[in-house]
Amino acid sequence: MLNREIQKIIPTRRQLEGGGFPVRRPFPMSEVPDPFLLLDEMGPVDWPPNKAIGAPEHPHRGFETVTYLLQGSMQHRDSAGHAGDLNPGDVQWMTAGSGVIHSELPHPDFLASGGTSHGFQIWVNLPTKDKMMAPRYQDIPKSEIPVGQSDDGLTWVKVIAGESLGASAVIDTVQPVHYLHFRMEPGAEHQQHVPKNFNGLVYCFAGAFWAGTKCTQIKNGSVGILGPGELFEIGVDGRAEEDAEFLLLAGEPTNEPIARWGPFVMNTQEEIMQAVEDYEHGTLVQRP
Repeated sequence: MLNREIQKIIPTRRQLEGGGFPVRRPFPMSEVPDPFLLLDEMGPVDWPPNKAIGAPEHPHRGFETVTYLLQGSMQHRDSAGHAGDLNPGDVQWMTAGSGVIHSELPHPDFLASGGTSHGFQIWVNLPTKDKMMAPRYQDIPKSEIPVGQSDDGLTWVKVIAGESLGASAVIDTVQPVHYLHFRMEPGAEHQQHVPKNFNGLVYCFAGAFWAGTKCTQIKNGSVGILGPGELFEIGVDGRAEEDAEFLLLAGEPTNEPIARWGPFVMNTQEEIMQAVEDYEHGTLVQRP
């Protein structure tokens, strides 16, 4: 099987999003491969009491949002009456489909006490046939998300979507996707199978690791775009002073036209205009 190499390294930059919370995002986002539309590292940020902010009520149509929390506590609510809490290690996989209006805000207890907030949100495109599907939520607590570990104990992986180190995800995805959170200690090495028809990337958010047979270095804050192949070799230099943590995202591309405007991702500008009109007229979603 052909080994995947890193084709390109993309830097990230910090900016404010939602109600004004800081994120670290690849720049330019256009380099992130189909089916992924967005990758935001939210924080980490230390909030004083009563200062934490999130994303007030806003719409989505035509794609999926995936929120993975590492630290802090959030609450979400939507136009269909869904509500829930996200705590450290939890995942919310929201399929917006034909349309939802939702909010993602600090949990009242976290807001009152303050503390560190840190996590990720990615957007996954939906193929044309599924863009107007009924919205759905999958709220998966930390206790139910599979974890794999290498025999030598040097590599740990949380399997949000896909498979790795004998662990298989419990989340059902519309588009075939791998979403893996790796933590590797100095001296660790691992070969990850990535289906040859998938596009992929890695995002390092702690330490540094090498990738591919060319041992391309991926440092904290960098995104590496995967080339073609099926086997992806990753590891951490045995002389490293800290563990590496990174996300591996891979998925089957839609290979379809993309039209996007703010919170809407469709195939044509006409469909975008329709989404805006539906939102303005209050018909984007079917409220209970």
